Amino acid sequence: MKEFSQRQIETLSSFVPPDRFSMGQSNRKLHLHDISFHQGTLPAGIIWPTTTKETAKILAWTYEHGIPVTPWGAGTSTEGNPVPTRGGLVIDTTRMDRILEIRPADLQADVQPGVLRKELNRQAGKHGLFFPVDPGADATIGGMIANNASGVQTVKYGATKDYVMRLTIVLPDGEAIHTGCKAPKSSSGYDLTRLFVGSEGTLGIVTEATLRLTGIPAHHLAATIAFNQLENASAAVALMMGSGLEPAALELLTPGLIKLMNTEKELGLSESPSLFCEFHGISKTALQETANMTREICENCGAVDVKFGVEESKREELWRARHEAWETIHRAHPGKETLIVDAAIPISRYPEMVVFSQDLVDKQNAIGYVFGHAGDGNLHVVLVGDPQNKDDWQVLEDINHHIVMRAVELGGTCTGEHGIGIGKRKFMEVEHGQSYHLMRRIKELVDPKGLMNPDKIFI
Repeated sequence: MKEFSQRQIETLSSFVPPDRFSMGQSNRKLHLHDISFHQGTLPAGIIWPTTTKETAKILAWTYEHGIPVTPWGAGTSTEGNPVPTRGGLVIDTTRMDRILEIRPADLQADVQPGVLRKELNRQAGKHGLFFPVDPGADATIGGMIANNASGVQTVKYGATKDYVMRLTIVLPDGEAIHTGCKAPKSSSGYDLTRLFVGSEGTLGIVTEATLRLTGIPAHHLAATIAFNQLENASAAVALMMGSGLEPAALELLTPGLIKLMNTEKELGLSESPSLFCEFHGISKTALQETANMTREICENCGAVDVKFGVEESKREELWRARHEAWETIHRAHPGKETLIVDAAIPISRYPEMVVFSQDLVDKQNAIGYVFGHAGDGNLHVVLVGDPQNKDDWQVLEDINHHIVMRAVELGGTCTGEHGIGIGKRKFMEVEHGQSYHLMRRIKELVDPKGLMNPDKIFI
């Protein structure tokens, strides 16, 4: 669908005030792609609802008239997850940005989907609480729910799905439903909340969410640990996780990426295979015992430099640099695009997966940076190239394919945290088998016209 008719424009304009519906070219182009290389089809218009009621009216109308709908958050996805593929209407949730209530006694917050993660933590922090899921980007809560986002602290705190207690969702036909409850636990019926978390807007639009919060840790301990061999660094990860140390973050970085970070941030880090670690605890004494055990494990694995007690400003600088790894890679290769591998495997197979991936990049003479959330088995390889050069880009696609297929063979997944979107659809049936077809039937049951975020997850 390329353009709305005059009658359709008049109807859409009646749903919201004039400043919350646009068919301007600039707004349409801003919603044409996320931060990935995936390109969509120019939407016919953008609308910004602010309530469940408005969202329901809009979806009831689009459903009746067969108009494709693409939900939109902050646009920070990496697999084309919010990219409109059939034009139609983009429903931008960023103005649904109210924190409805924070209930410290219940460790909960009620929010609209357009609330930004960092803003939620600024407000929750006033009560000594935080929402610990940290994908790096300042994503909207709705986008994080749609994608089941996670990040550097998943190893200790879990992913978005572990913090979503209750949802208000508008289904494709405009019906609003509630899932879950505000009680700490329930065994009542199907877990529909988990069905919608990670569904990437293909089943409906979240308009309110009750989130679980947790207490801000009293003490932090950060460390950088350097190794001569990538295999040794990877092996240390498996041993640390098996020892019960419970790091809050455990990141693996390879020399190529550290070199870029040093060049841009002047961090002075050893340009060798390294682990970035952070531990949270109730006392400095407990953290010191953790540090002693970590040092012993890593030195037994061949660590050549172990630095604990990184000062607060340096700790923040290190994690900021890690969070900005993708942007750093982009800036180092102007005019290029990135293809991001996002596989996850069992912890015991992480060392071989890291070496396999690095060897594959090296053998193909490709530009690629291997790193990841090692503590939860999540591997990233950021491959750099020009999508317009089909032969060169095919090399990157082949590397991605081989890494993902190897991860699935090892009992892992094609995506640890970035979701399926457009880019990972081809791996869904390989990973899920018959379950993939059940997922498709669920999609057809909830959205029989196929209007909600079409061409995502399913081919």
